[in-house]
Amino acid sequence: MQQQTISITAIASISPLGTDSKTIWENYLHENHCFTEHVLDHKKTFVATLDANSEQVVSALRESDHKYKSLDKSVLYAIAASRKAIENAGWTQNDVFGINIGSSRGATVLFEKHHQDYLKTGKAQTLASPTTTLGNISSWVAHDLQSSGPEISHSITCSTALHSVLNGMAWLRAGMADKFLVGGSEAPLTDFTIAQMRALKIYSNKEEDYPNRALDLEKKQNTMILGEGAGVCCLEIGATENALAHIVGIGYATEILEHNISISAEATCFQKSMKMALENTELSEVDVIVMHAPGTIKGDLTEYNAIEKVFGKNLPLLTTNKWKIGHTFGASGILSMEFAILMMQHNRFIGVPFAKAQTQTKPIRKVLINAVGFGGNAVSILLSL
Repeated sequence: MQQQTISITAIASISPLGTDSKTIWENYLHENHCFTEHVLDHKKTFVATLDANSEQVVSALRESDHKYKSLDKSVLYAIAASRKAIENAGWTQNDVFGINIGSSRGATVLFEKHHQDYLKTGKAQTLASPTTTLGNISSWVAHDLQSSGPEISHSITCSTALHSVLNGMAWLRAGMADKFLVGGSEAPLTDFTIAQMRALKIYSNKEEDYPNRALDLEKKQNTMILGEGAGVCCLEIGATENALAHIVGIGYATEILEHNISISAEATCFQKSMKMALENTELSEVDVIVMHAPGTIKGDLTEYNAIEKVFGKNLPLLTTNKWKIGHTFGASGILSMEFAILMMQHNRFIGVPFAKAQTQTKPIRKVLINAVGFGGNAVSILLSL
């Protein structure tokens, strides 16, 4: 069924790559990763933290309003990215727009801090509840932007940000809004979060040039690494003149669970979501796929198998950004969308430096983005210039 086009009129992020598109693109052009070692979960751990400029932006934001000093990093990241996005889109307080910004884990830093304080003192602090609820993100972004439209928060693990895009599109196509701010934010670099990933035996312990081996299909151990950041994009109904890209296909699917983090050998959920997103598009028109590819053995391989099932032998160019900035959980999908838009804008494919070399032979005009959460909750979004 042909649906009305959705325009992306701005996209902004705050991450280890920086806060402005020029710097972010320059960082993508370099083959170095953004990981540094920190002591987390009682041992040295690779993570991807915000770059120095992004940290300054967050610090200035925190100090700008006494109410912001008690907010979790995930909320501050979302506010910082949202301010930039609406500025780039030219939206003002006179524009009525909805907000849907989600997170996989929410106020991770504050939740762990408040719980530790409770274990020590036997009392919960006054702001423990309001500052750790998931609804913090969209509601505080709405407060900061003084917006007047609907505000929604949700958590759908690692496909959260792309589900925000789907939800914003649904509001727009239903005629219930003309504009929507959508995305995801994550600040998961805490002791307990790292410990949980280690308990699943998926966290990287590699000491080599590229400790996250996302899209290395021959790796013998899991190499996922966590990163932090937020990304949001401005959606408008129809094909606008100032669009950075258009959303021309969407797909979603969920697998029947065998266990809490299961995904089938050929990622049936990805096959379904990609086919749905591509139902009005010739396969040969897809120039690049930005894969979810978290750096785990099974996660990378099953997604690749699903792509082969859908595209056969004529695969598009394949890439991911998790070897560089790690897995940002609920924010990862929107950062992948930003990566896709930058490649389209600059007409340059950015591959994975240690993966099999791929050669760009035609202009990059259509890019498919994949994301999947624990339990096989997949989303695929097709972008076009």
